[in-house]
Amino acid sequence: MAQKSQEKGVTGPAPVVETPGRVRNVVLVGHSGAGKTTLVEALLAATGTVSRAGSVTEGTTVSDHDPAAVKQQRSVSLACAPVVHNDIKVNLLDSPGYADFVGELRAGLRAADAALFVVSAVDGMDAATAALWEECAAVGMPRAVAVTRLDHQRADFDETVALCQRVFGDNVLPLYLPMLGDDGESTVGLMGLITRRVFDYTNGYPPDVREPDPEHLPAIDEARNELIEGIIAESEDETLMDRYLGGEEIETQILIDDLEKAVARGHFYPVVPVCAETQVGLDALLELLTAAFPTPLEHDLPAVTGVDGSPQPPLTCDADGPLVAEVVKTTIDRHVGRVSLVRVFSGTLRPEAVVHVSGHGMEERGHPDHDNDERIAHIYSPLGASLREVPYCVAGDICAITKSGSAETGDTISAKDNPLLVEPWVMPEPLLPVAIVAKTRADEDALAKNLGRLVAGDPTMRLERNPETHQLVLWCMGEAHADVVLDRLRAGGVELETEPVRVALRETFAAQSAGHGRHVKQSGGHGQYAVCDIRVEPLPRGAGFEFVDKIVGGVVPHNYIPSVEKGVRAQMERGLVAGYPLVDLRVTLYDGKAHSVDSSDAAFQTAGALALREAAEKGQIQLLEPVDEITIRVPDSFVGSVMSDLSGRRGRVLGTEPDPAGGERTLVRAEVPATELVRYAVELRSMTSGAGTFSRTFARHDPMPSHLAEAIRKEHAS
Repeated sequence: MAQKSQEKGVTGPAPVVETPGRVRNVVLVGHSGAGKTTLVEALLAATGTVSRAGSVTEGTTVSDHDPAAVKQQRSVSLACAPVVHNDIKVNLLDSPGYADFVGELRAGLRAADAALFVVSAVDGMDAATAALWEECAAVGMPRAVAVTRLDHQRADFDETVALCQRVFGDNVLPLYLPMLGDDGESTVGLMGLITRRVFDYTNGYPPDVREPDPEHLPAIDEARNELIEGIIAESEDETLMDRYLGGEEIETQILIDDLEKAVARGHFYPVVPVCAETQVGLDALLELLTAAFPTPLEHDLPAVTGVDGSPQPPLTCDADGPLVAEVVKTTIDRHVGRVSLVRVFSGTLRPEAVVHVSGHGMEERGHPDHDNDERIAHIYSPLGASLREVPYCVAGDICAITKSGSAETGDTISAKDNPLLVEPWVMPEPLLPVAIVAKTRADEDALAKNLGRLVAGDPTMRLERNPETHQLVLWCMGEAHADVVLDRLRAGGVELETEPVRVALRETFAAQSAGHGRHVKQSGGHGQYAVCDIRVEPLPRGAGFEFVDKIVGGVVPHNYIPSVEKGVRAQMERGLVAGYPLVDLRVTLYDGKAHSVDSSDAAFQTAGALALREAAEKGQIQLLEPVDEITIRVPDSFVGSVMSDLSGRRGRVLGTEPDPAGGERTLVRAEVPATELVRYAVELRSMTSGAGTFSRTFARHDPMPSHLAEAIRKEHAS
């Protein structure tokens, strides 16, 4: 890994901290293209962590080291990039902004103690960013805003701040104003509102600090008054507002102290203008991250239980406490194998220690429950793809371990003699199915091996072998997520193709019918004689299967009656017109014939199947499609479009209600055929500009419209 460090221009040894108080864990969030990765790169260069900043377009950034990220020109996975400022280690967690990779964002939120919302001064923000702000507010996570891309000709800082205040709330206020150059367009410095100082970057980074020019004072004073009132409103000193309104000049240090407390408590949200390309504002942002964002000691830790679910006392962020850490991300590196990004909540993780690895509650997504003891060989400080060995990792810090045999995303690492389980974070449900087929037998073996690795690292992906359609289906978060998964499989040497996803249907009788099954052969030895007659009646939906024996006089010997039922059941599994299982019917055996020598169990099984097939030819077979109940969470402005679209999908709206979580959002509940939902994850996102989400549960099977059923019959026949 040393070679990788040189390629990325990494300078100096990995930072190591002794106490949790010298750590800040900050996740960068915002829509794709807002400039998160570019900002991280600029901060790495400004702190001397790397010799020069990389480029997203050139694929040379520390964060976007994944080949899929380079190909798509955007972040597709969470990356950790630690920097040191004022002897404080800041773990910058660069999260993807595209909605398909929300699982990586969730991992970043779990590992972080505060969030930096990155908002473009050119493009504003998307609805998903606004929803994320509310989500952070619900759990009290401290937040700040970095307004980026100030060097763009269409950049508008004032409008961007106004937008943030409309969406995020009134306590979003700038600490600095951008200062324009002589051309009136380029940003060459910042004007500090609390200190009334100008930070001039004309001569480069770090800036020259000086008094403001006379023409700057009106803008500074107006914004400063608003900022001071906002800070004082959150102050613990109740006399401060009266003193300020009485004309008293509040000391700068008092304002700074109250600002930092309000930010750390999650009550005040400062805005810092930054320009990654020119390094304007990077020092101001670093000062905010280190001085105002909370330490791990100030952040609530997740609940823990014993591995058997037994209650345990709450965790404290104590380097000398019991070891509790969590795997927030798992990747497979072609050089070192499995790499686990770990947030240590309590205790200290040390090399050569034997630890307990627990994973529970993810079996339905292909992660069986597991409990194993493993030895941690080495501990690393991750810098993108680079791993720099460190002697330990204390509570509150983030590190990486390699070559674990069982650790997967979401697993808990704890002491061997005190195994614990961290309460899991909420994983989004993958709702876009992609059916894949290996080209050759050899590819099937390679596919199984590579899928196991991917599933271990990506809990937002679900792997399913559908027993009815016989398709191997990957459930993904969206098209971009699916593209990344398929690219990684192919990079692992697997030749594969995709095919249309088939929804598992059902068949049933629409009316009563009768069938005659005759299996009689004059040659071939024993066991070739069986005759049976059956009546078939449809049952109510969901009633299942009934077999009724109405044989009189022993025309079908008693020991062969179960054989007829077995043959009927076997034919029901194979289907009659489209290859789907037959359901909800009663079959009555009322007549038949047997031979004292030539009858057999196998012959009556065959006769039973033939009788059911003849009943189908005489009668009317109906195809049933699964119907799901879906709940769509969407901004109020998109409700009309969503409901109109549902009617085009043969959906039935059950009702709407305001979102209980608050905000200007509505929950739309509807019943929709599953065949209409195969690509709904993609289409809903497109329809709602990425702001709409939905969940689905199976409701029942309903008859499929005749024209659609006929098309499936013809496809099966061909």
